[in-house]
Amino acid sequence: MTDFTYPEPKLFIGGVWKGAEGRETIPVLNPATDAVIAQLPVATRADLDEALDAANRTFPAWRAMSAFDRAAILHRAGALLRERARYVGRVSTVEQGKVLAESSAEAAASADIFDWFAEEARRAYGRIVPSKFPGVRQNVLKEPVGPIAAFTPWNFPTTIPARKLGAALAAGCTVIIKPAEETPGSCLELARALDDAGLPKGVLNVVFGVPAQISEYLIASPVIKKISFTGSTAVGKHLSKLAAEGMKKTTMELGGHAPVLVFEDADIDKAAAMMARSKFRNAGQICIAPTRFYLHDRIHDRFIAAFERIVSGLKVGDGLDPASTMGPLANDRRLDAMGALISDAVAKGAGLHAGGARIGNAGNFWQPTILTDVPNSATVMNTEPFGPVAVTQRFTDLDAVIAEANRLPYGLSAYAFTANAALSNTLADRIEAGMIGINHGVLTGPETPFGGIKESGHGSEGGIEGLDGFLITKYVAQG
Repeated sequence: MTDFTYPEPKLFIGGVWKGAEGRETIPVLNPATDAVIAQLPVATRADLDEALDAANRTFPAWRAMSAFDRAAILHRAGALLRERARYVGRVSTVEQGKVLAESSAEAAASADIFDWFAEEARRAYGRIVPSKFPGVRQNVLKEPVGPIAAFTPWNFPTTIPARKLGAALAAGCTVIIKPAEETPGSCLELARALDDAGLPKGVLNVVFGVPAQISEYLIASPVIKKISFTGSTAVGKHLSKLAAEGMKKTTMELGGHAPVLVFEDADIDKAAAMMARSKFRNAGQICIAPTRFYLHDRIHDRFIAAFERIVSGLKVGDGLDPASTMGPLANDRRLDAMGALISDAVAKGAGLHAGGARIGNAGNFWQPTILTDVPNSATVMNTEPFGPVAVTQRFTDLDAVIAEANRLPYGLSAYAFTANAALSNTLADRIEAGMIGINHGVLTGPETPFGGIKESGHGSEGGIEGLDGFLITKYVAQG
């Protein structure tokens, strides 16, 4: 793909691609070079009204279409994404930074998501409840909630929109989605695949602009019946308040700060390798990234040595370079955040075991960093770093380490490593998280629920739970 050119980003409203003509624009940057690669059109109020009208107007026909026919469109879109995975991956790498192997795999995973929800929509079963009244039939029906507004972040610019689009469209909902302005091209390629697959014009609309202005306008509209948001806890709380004004259904996939508990009987080399790969994938910019490592005192140093061996082999560079195994941070704000968190931790007594600094002065590259024996007073122990930083503490007592794992208001993901089956069950019962990996580091898949508890949000994406989030339950008693 030496002739690759980043595609011109456009709005997609009512089945029409709309460029920058007559609209304000936002520059799109390549995080590896700081170069401006495109100008992104900002949706006007008239554009948003047109998107709302399209979603509202097309909903009756789309919901009436059989689940079989909706599934066929999603399957075709999935097939197109597989054919285009390398290209879509390149779009994503140029705008977001992650290495090409990761972004191409993300595009292929989006195809799997479309296929999963295509099939699951055909199994959105209701039920018949036996009645105590002779001759009365009690039916429970599942129906699409209506037009939805979706808001997605920049860290996984293909799969996160795919989860929302796959579930919503399969359920029979129409969609207005606002992807992250930093990474518009990835979601637009999803829209292009759906459009090419025959999705009726107006069922999907893609807009960009000032996030607060667009979210407030869309959520306030009576057209919108549900909000699906992935992003920070602070923004999620704000959108939840807006949605509450209209009693609108919400799915909130918010921030995390995943603990990792490694016990003395664990396979240390396996755990270290698994967690190092997971921690530094996408430069640590993952809401379920393992971050707070609670290591039994007897194996702390051995784990760190094994972990560092993996980290020292990482090659940080442009995601388009085949030799790179970790790309840049997505924007310069993350550089400032990394510097502040690490300086604060060291000042409060943490050991800087590896990394800790920016790489070069062009692009948003940061060294993979390991901080050891970090006190709870350090900000990084309480605030999600969302970057390539792993922090450790030692433990000896089971109850104490579980309390530490559960100490924060977040409850998205957690990990644990032990060879003791009874202890595994105890951890599964007592750790407060929506997703827990025990001796396993992969928590995502189209067929499994993805979501958190506490201030990490509510609702799930993926699995039957993901589809159910876009359905309402209707009870009909017929005599």
